[in-house]
Amino acid sequence: MKKVFLLSIILVLLTGCTSIKSDNLDNIINKALNSTLVTRNTNRVGYRYYLPKGLSIRYSDNYNEIFTSEKYTYYLYVDIVSYNSKIEYTYNKNNNAYYSRTLTLDDKKGYIEINNYKNNQYLIEIMYNYAKIEVIVYESDINSSVLYAMSVLSSIMYNDNVIESYLKIDDMEEVEESFNIFEITGSDNYLEFATDEETNDEKNDPDYIK
Repeated sequence: MKKVFLLSIILVLLTGCTSIKSDNLDNIINKALNSTLVTRNTNRVGYRYYLPKGLSIRYSDNYNEIFTSEKYTYYLYVDIVSYNSKIEYTYNKNNNAYYSRTLTLDDKKGYIEINNYKNNQYLIEIMYNYAKIEVIVYESDINSSVLYAMSVLSSIMYNDNVIESYLKIDDMEEVEESFNIFEITGSDNYLEFATDEETNDEKNDPDYIK
């Protein structure tokens, strides 16, 4: 039954039910972590993942992607270099944050941290399974946005053979230097890298995935 948890939550979210907004954030995250969802509908070089209905791809260069929903923009970064090297990372809970906790399931690790941003908005940072999603939302949409992010991150499956071959390419320096997924952005210098990409891509139509 666990494999239907995440799909069920997403279905409730998309039908506009208020239960997601009123649910406990820990509960939403735990269900996402323990889901055994096997559906993956998006392929990239060295990995694939599930992009839930309600999110569309606005920009992609394999390891840095921009998703959009009706209200928000999500930034995904995938670090195949750290994955291939199996870099260990320890997160210390931030007691000053709006929300902060570690994410652990078997060999997958990460964190979620939510901080006040500005204009009554909150910066959500989730790093899990060697990938990271960041998004700024209003407080009433924190639960649904966390659900969207976790459904992507928890579904990522890497292809070791493809990654190992790709890392032998001479131009991998660009991938290694693109973004540090382990860094806490906080509220001072939000997504400088991604903002440039968003500005350059504003005129492109979203690629809606059915």
